[in-house]
Amino acid sequence: MSLRLGDTAPDFTAQSTEGEIKFHEYLGDSWGVLFSHPADYTPVCTTELGKTALLKGEFEKRGVKALAVSVDPLDSHLGWKNDINETQNVSVDFPILADPEKNIATLYDMIHPNASEKATVRSLFIIGPDKKVKLIITYPASTGRNFQEVLRVIDSLQLTANHSVATPADWKHGEDVIVVPSISTADAIQKFPKGVTEVKPYLRYTPQPNI
Repeated sequence: MSLRLGDTAPDFTAQSTEGEIKFHEYLGDSWGVLFSHPADYTPVCTTELGKTALLKGEFEKRGVKALAVSVDPLDSHLGWKNDINETQNVSVDFPILADPEKNIATLYDMIHPNASEKATVRSLFIIGPDKKVKLIITYPASTGRNFQEVLRVIDSLQLTANHSVATPADWKHGEDVIVVPSISTADAIQKFPKGVTEVKPYLRYTPQPNI
């Protein structure tokens, strides 16, 4: 059965390039990004893991731990990690999980038989501190992920988890947000002292409340 938004992210124990990982324990009170790649020593995946390493500071300031996973064994990961560091001019220090028995791939429904019987597709899960799945994105093997979009979504998820707002199309950190429909305009004016702009009764904007 595939995971859905709001489900508890399955726990697991796996070997990784950073040692044994007990997933829920490893995340602790942090947010998590768990993303699969089809295979080691492949070009698109090499750039993706390089980009994740490059964005280490951006993930850290958001309290996010990143983990990559594929069905290749640990020794393959260790060798490939050297290639990533060399070709992408980075230092990969987040875990690359080994999943040769496809345990994690099965738990997270990462293998789509019509795309590949053996390799994981490019699945990405954002998991909250409550261990609930907050976002699922799945790409085909041929398309590399946009990690700026991943960071943008994390900003939105963390904001909307703590304030009664939603984020509009193409929203970026620092821009105005939308007051959720469940709050009346009168209550919104009290709740958001920076001001509320009513375009329609159901479409009200306010400056981002947490900055």
